[in-house]
Amino acid sequence: MAKKILIKYGEDVKKEEKENTETKILTKHMKMAVGKDVEEEKPETLDKDVEEIESYPIAEPYAKVRITYNHKTHTYLYEAIEKKISEDEKKILDFIKKILSKTIDYETFGENIAERKKQIVDNTDEIIRSRGIRIDEKSRGIIKYYLCRDFVGFGKIDVVMNDEMVEDISCDGSNTPLYVVHRAYESIKTNLLFETDDEIDSFVIALAQRSGKQISVADPMVDGTLPEGSRLQATLAKEVTTRGSSFTIRRFKENPLTPPDLVRYNTLSADMVAYLWLAVEFGESIITSGGTACGKTSTMNAIMLFIPPQAKIVSIEDTREINIPHENWIAGLTRSGFGGKTGPGSGEIDMFELVKAALRQRPQYVIVGEVRGKEAFSLFQAMATGHTAYSTMHADSVRSIVNRLENPPINLPRVLLSALNIVVLQSQVMLGDRMVRRINKIVELVGLDPDTNDLITNTVYEWHPSGDKFKYLGHSVMFEKIMSKKNMAMNEMNEEFKRRTEVVSWMVKKNVRNYQEVAKIVSQYYTDPEETMKKIMAETHA
Repeated sequence: MAKKILIKYGEDVKKEEKENTETKILTKHMKMAVGKDVEEEKPETLDKDVEEIESYPIAEPYAKVRITYNHKTHTYLYEAIEKKISEDEKKILDFIKKILSKTIDYETFGENIAERKKQIVDNTDEIIRSRGIRIDEKSRGIIKYYLCRDFVGFGKIDVVMNDEMVEDISCDGSNTPLYVVHRAYESIKTNLLFETDDEIDSFVIALAQRSGKQISVADPMVDGTLPEGSRLQATLAKEVTTRGSSFTIRRFKENPLTPPDLVRYNTLSADMVAYLWLAVEFGESIITSGGTACGKTSTMNAIMLFIPPQAKIVSIEDTREINIPHENWIAGLTRSGFGGKTGPGSGEIDMFELVKAALRQRPQYVIVGEVRGKEAFSLFQAMATGHTAYSTMHADSVRSIVNRLENPPINLPRVLLSALNIVVLQSQVMLGDRMVRRINKIVELVGLDPDTNDLITNTVYEWHPSGDKFKYLGHSVMFEKIMSKKNMAMNEMNEEFKRRTEVVSWMVKKNVRNYQEVAKIVSQYYTDPEETMKKIMAETHA
């Protein structure tokens, strides 16, 4: 029996008499129903207008995802399909749930999902054994799946939460289908919904509690971070959303997108990655800018993998989205204030305070999740005093970035803008019949014109939509700075750039996907570039 959940035996017989009676009834049912071979489920037939586009497993053999296309309505549907549970299995499931609800010691429940699932499984086996429930392995597996789904996972939306292809999940109210943002199909309706107001109210309260927040009619909105890192925004009842409780979950990837991934998706080219690699290593400050959901944070996170492994990093975010493998990394998170006698907002720690604190910690690299307020002043002062800084911003051009920074609420003096070295402009565009993410331009900020006080810019790379290609425009001020700093000739600079492009192309070809593996290869290159290139060239020409 697992040590975390205690089940009592031989104590207070009268108290357990009802449960024992239920057990006998269940045992009788299971002897008849699942003590023999269970017939295989017949595959579900689709309507003649509906075509299955693809399906893939989530938790084999109990759950899968199926994407269908309706030729009549011209719409896609995301179906979360779970193994059907029989009436007899449902009775046993409810019975075990009742016992586990009473016996789980949440204070000593496992520290991570794997441990918690193991405890649920172990204690389910013990309950089945001790109560004498006869059940075959197939039904036992189905029951364990639903118990883990409901006690450890996310219940009705657990399949979606475990689908790596899903970026966002949104529920707009009761009796309304949930929608997801799928990497291949963009925004798509699902077959999931919460049927009643009570059901979705309870679910939203549970989500808020998981993120360590409280939600109520008095305070009906929550912004939080779920334990695995996903970002939560939720509202309760009809106080601020007239269709009832709602929630949006922005998925956090445990294995985030890497530079080779971005090349595979053609978000940028291998030589653009090599350019950004050099920029990160040599301390060029970068802002990644674009519209909503264009992939700014994913691109910034991928670029961060090029930070030298021993460098000291401090990151500041509202909700956790940055995920890098570096050990010497302080991950700062803002905190909302407390009410009470000291007044509302007391104890609030915002991004401005965290940026100020970060600069006292002598970091080599400062990462700010998004620039949108007074924290920009401290961040740009950090750039001006020699710190390398990275951030994202909602703007679709260099001119828009300048306008946002110079006007309220930021009000940044133009002289500080010259501390920024590179702007990466990214967008979500329609290419044929699908939405894709592309880096439109990489622009260098050269300095201020002494006569006009205008920013001098140099566009290094540009995306051409006609052929979906990226073009190098022939000149980089950053290369000149590196050559001066390292006393390199032009041919040496070109050779170094070529080598890094080959490393990136090799990672793409070898299908290197894990962010820690990418960081390891980058670290090897920093330590011994010649040996790393020998290994890559040997494998390339093998």
